[in-house]
Amino acid sequence: DVYKRQAAERAEVMEAARYREVIVEKLTARDASSSICPSEAARDLMQPVRDAAQDLVHSGTVIITQGSDTVDLETVKGPIRIRRGPNW
Repeated sequence: DVYKRQAAERAEVMEAARYREVIVEKLTARDASSSICPSEAARDLMQPVRDAAQDLVHSGTVIITQGSDTVDLETVKGPIRIRRGPNW
């Protein structure tokens, strides 16, 4: 549908703008001769993704795993994976 496609395109433009802001913020906080790794910028955007995943966990749409274990997103430390849940 045209409206959904247009909404998705607007969201992509807004996301790209936010990524640019984070990159500039990170570089501004450093010496002029310093650099950043792209993952440093991505880390700042990780919490909104984790929050969205938590909402999907509550509805059973996804589960959060670490290795082959299902884990609690609110208490887990370290890298996680998002998988299809029982209500997918």
